[in-house]
Amino acid sequence: MISSSATVPSTPRTLAAELPRRIGRQVTVQGWLHRRRTLKSVVFLILRDRSGLVQAVVTEPEAMAAAGGHPEETVLQITGTVTANPQAPGGAEVTSPAVTALSGPAAAPPFDLYRPAVPATLPTILDHAPVALRHPLLRAPHAISAVSVAGFRATLDALGFTEIHTPKVVASATESGAGVFEIDWFGTRAYLAQSPQFFKQAMVGVFERVYETGPVFRAEPHDTARHLAQYTSLDAELGFVGDHREVMAVLREVIAGMTAAVEQHAGEACALLGVELPDVPERIPEIHFARAQELLAAHTDEDPRGEPDLAPAHERWLSRWALREHGSEFLFVTGYPMAKRPFYTHPEPGRPQYSNSFDLLFRGLELVTGGQRLHRHEDYLAALAARGESPEPYAGYLAAFRHGMPPHGGFALGLERWTTRLTGADNIRRATLFPRDLHRLTP
Repeated sequence: MISSSATVPSTPRTLAAELPRRIGRQVTVQGWLHRRRTLKSVVFLILRDRSGLVQAVVTEPEAMAAAGGHPEETVLQITGTVTANPQAPGGAEVTSPAVTALSGPAAAPPFDLYRPAVPATLPTILDHAPVALRHPLLRAPHAISAVSVAGFRATLDALGFTEIHTPKVVASATESGAGVFEIDWFGTRAYLAQSPQFFKQAMVGVFERVYETGPVFRAEPHDTARHLAQYTSLDAELGFVGDHREVMAVLREVIAGMTAAVEQHAGEACALLGVELPDVPERIPEIHFARAQELLAAHTDEDPRGEPDLAPAHERWLSRWALREHGSEFLFVTGYPMAKRPFYTHPEPGRPQYSNSFDLLFRGLELVTGGQRLHRHEDYLAALAARGESPEPYAGYLAAFRHGMPPHGGFALGLERWTTRLTGADNIRRATLFPRDLHRLTP
């Protein structure tokens, strides 16, 4: 029986994944028509919901004719009896179905969403993201991203952290130079925040341990497969640390917690994408920046000694070295030159040209930046003076340090980079909902 009514009585809903436990019972399933296959004596309707696929079998001639009129992606409700069938998705199907359309006939998607592979280029996917992301392969990275954030939160909650939410519009563009977006804030010049750094440090003075998940904005003209103008930053800051290695230890727990959450809650998405989850060592290997440059000079065709940062090719080489020498897909690079780090970074004792900071490399890509911060007011004044900067633009930020702050440090993890590396995507935009970059403001 087929009905085209868009208004139906409220009915208890069964998800596709629950069907194997409902054999012999009448159920109602709801979702999108993923695929319709019309044969001589039967019509198969494959319905898609958030949990998977369900097959309904239509055999009555009148019902077959009506079923053939529903285009793919039409939203349907199907009520029928659950019957075991090893050939059906999940080993069960719905027979003798009554089918009701819950939406009007769907317009054709930009490509066939039922095909196992994605027959579309990245620009086509991004241009039509609201519909394209319905494809199971394109949806899967975002399911992995979601449970990764849940793992981040759960790990830090268990370690006594408090979640905070800080402004994304700020009054001064003082943290990272010129790479900021200027906006008009009721006639006053304002900026989109590059990070919650100043706020989370201040909140160490309130909660001791804090974290935040939220957007950050970088007006840097990068047009690469690894850069975005807006991305999601997973930030943490903790007080009463001895040095940056205590921050690194917390980060190790976070990475392990995120990996465990993906394994536990996103198994189907990982299977679809062939994801190989990393083993997180009890102690992630580390190498000092100066030593890393020596290795690169000795074993590659380049001599980066004297450079203030690592190039992407250097990060890839060091990741291969860590995997070969330590069996780890993760590597901490510590001690970056102070010249490359923000003014609030704590210098390395005994070698003040280097810092108590780190990057975490994962599968050849910088994933996390962090370190120990200065915590004494007078040290901030000295650091700014050494860089020829006035403390006046930082007055609001520096105020917290005039009232007593503990030794502290923290880190920021790029969610899209994490998901990109986990899934093996060739472009960070495949792990980003509605990317924003040099060329894209829509959809």
